[in-house]
Amino acid sequence: MSGRRKNVISKASPHTIKKFELIEEYIKSWAQKLMLTDSCNGLIFIDCMCNCGVYTNDAGEIVKGTALRVSEALLNVARLYPNKTVQVYLNDKDKNRVDELEKHLPQNERNFQIVTSRLDAHELLRTIGPQLYQAGHLHYFLFYDPYDADIDWEALLPFFRNWGEVVINHMVSDPVRAITSAKKKTTKEKYENTYLEDFEKLVPFGSDKVAYEARVEEIINSLKGTRRYFVSAFPFYNTQNSHMYNLIHCTSNKEGFKLYKKSAWKVFGNQSSTKNSPESEQLSFDSYGIITNETDESCFHVSDISRYLQQNFKGRKQVQLTEMWELLDDHPIFPSEGYRNEIKKDLSERFGAKIEQIVSDENGKKETVIFFSL
Repeated sequence: MSGRRKNVISKASPHTIKKFELIEEYIKSWAQKLMLTDSCNGLIFIDCMCNCGVYTNDAGEIVKGTALRVSEALLNVARLYPNKTVQVYLNDKDKNRVDELEKHLPQNERNFQIVTSRLDAHELLRTIGPQLYQAGHLHYFLFYDPYDADIDWEALLPFFRNWGEVVINHMVSDPVRAITSAKKKTTKEKYENTYLEDFEKLVPFGSDKVAYEARVEEIINSLKGTRRYFVSAFPFYNTQNSHMYNLIHCTSNKEGFKLYKKSAWKVFGNQSSTKNSPESEQLSFDSYGIITNETDESCFHVSDISRYLQQNFKGRKQVQLTEMWELLDDHPIFPSEGYRNEIKKDLSERFGAKIEQIVSDENGKKETVIFFSL
């Protein structure tokens, strides 16, 4: 590898590779689901901070990044649906990164087009954003992945107000680490623009990552308008279990919300984050010496889902399974699809729940219900 190319291609940590995998997993399912609907004439994917498309892992091997993985996945989708279009916008302000990216991208085809650019990310978004109001039956996905806690909400506003999905990488480790020692005016302004507060009001947040997370969700809720909106944030941890960032998924489409949760748990190995937090480590003793399960809220497991259901339906002997899944539909982290058999098994083994079909009316209609033990 030449010196110049080596400087362009950066190393991707294990948690960064998981980020690539999550976006790829979600986009594959998202694209297929949308293309099957009559209301969708085509898809638009935008990565406005795409880097060079390839990285090296810890072993020094080349791995594909988000831009390349998504481009290849969407090309396959375009070929399956020749009457619908796919447009991919890939941008990075570093010319050398885009030059490298272009060496790896698939070729354009009749209904599949990749457009690369070398602009400031927000310049690109301010060009594309106003076009969305006339997008009609085109459905878009924006991946906004800054290298630090630097979010331009004004540029993102049209993407929240139109039908589509936005994923934001909120680098919560940046302010947690640096906000109390920030001295430069430009650094202070960055935090003010990201959290839409005067710097003096942000300093008391200190290392409280929950405060920064809550502030970002407040901003998203203020930008979405009056319609119902779904926000799901999943944390990424490095190999030392330090919290690096949250990947926040924003959509007005409930099916997309459910799909993102399912994709995240699948990519994370049946848990809610990249944290090294085995389920068996959650055992502890209560004041009576009885073994209980503690909840690690930075990394949930299937057992936490079943406990949440048991607590919500406590006191009820009989609950329809559909009601149980609907409760999970609205949960910001727990998936309602993809883990139903595991959840039912855990409810049965740990809480003595029984699942049966019963006759629900005089016409002999049957429904599946779950019986909770008292």
